[in-house]
Amino acid sequence: MMAFQQVEAFRGGENLIRVVGHRGARGVLPENSLIGFDFSLSIGVPLLEFDVVLTADDVPVITHNHRLHSASFRDGNGLFLTGEEPKVSSLTYEQIRQFDIGRLDGHSAYGQRFPDQAQIDDVRVPRLLDLLDLVDDPKYGDAHLMLELKSDPDLAHDALYRENFVRRVLGDVRGKGLSSRAVLHSFDWNLLAECQRQAPDMPSSYLTQLPDNADDVGEDSSKSVCPDFRGRRDEIPNLVKQAGGSLWCPYFADVTPENVTRAKELGLCVVVWTVNEHEDIGRMIDLGVDAIVSDYPGRVQRQLSESGFRWQ
Repeated sequence: MMAFQQVEAFRGGENLIRVVGHRGARGVLPENSLIGFDFSLSIGVPLLEFDVVLTADDVPVITHNHRLHSASFRDGNGLFLTGEEPKVSSLTYEQIRQFDIGRLDGHSAYGQRFPDQAQIDDVRVPRLLDLLDLVDDPKYGDAHLMLELKSDPDLAHDALYRENFVRRVLGDVRGKGLSSRAVLHSFDWNLLAECQRQAPDMPSSYLTQLPDNADDVGEDSSKSVCPDFRGRRDEIPNLVKQAGGSLWCPYFADVTPENVTRAKELGLCVVVWTVNEHEDIGRMIDLGVDAIVSDYPGRVQRQLSESGFRWQ
């Protein structure tokens, strides 16, 4: 299998575990926002994980849910959305950029998960191109992107949808000359097969989550598009390798000494998501994963430092 230089940016080593800013630094700044990405980069965390969805006019934008998230989207009057949340795919980019994503509704169950997130006005959903422009700045020349293609459950079995989605994303990445600094990342293994078909020069990162784990409050579930690995936890690294994966990105609660060891024997880079609590960060350090994805990258930096580890 081809060796990809992009993978090495995420691979750990002796006394080295990488830190990946999840949606920028969701714990402290608006998620999937340019200000959050810039913050993560500025504190020495050059690895970014984020979500891409297509608008009605085929613009790749960076947002997690397939519908405008009522807990974080405010209308032109500064009010959080109520009622049925419109799908991103039903709105043009110009329509989506009318909404402000700089605050969280503290009365919502989702907002209560992130009490330390700063509240900022006039923050807009960025295009993928906007983030690519940011990391193209020479001062961020070491930045690498873990670009999650969010598979729409309503269209997951539509081959034309998959082809167009991947083509639009690759058009942006290649247009900026940044394919050597990007990893294509998804729960949808069919979508990753399309990525490999269109971009054999870019590595695939296979997200997984066992179905018995609870979904995160206020977020789209991956379970409708992710393969069901019930009872096959320690086989997953073999399946990722067989599918052509270079990185395995499991939910942190699903990793064991056995499957981490097996993944590394296969040459896979093991990147665990999303690890925020000190006890869980410590367990991931003890397991020797390659990289830790976190909403609080500074928290992981500090714990790594106190444990005698580097992150760069």
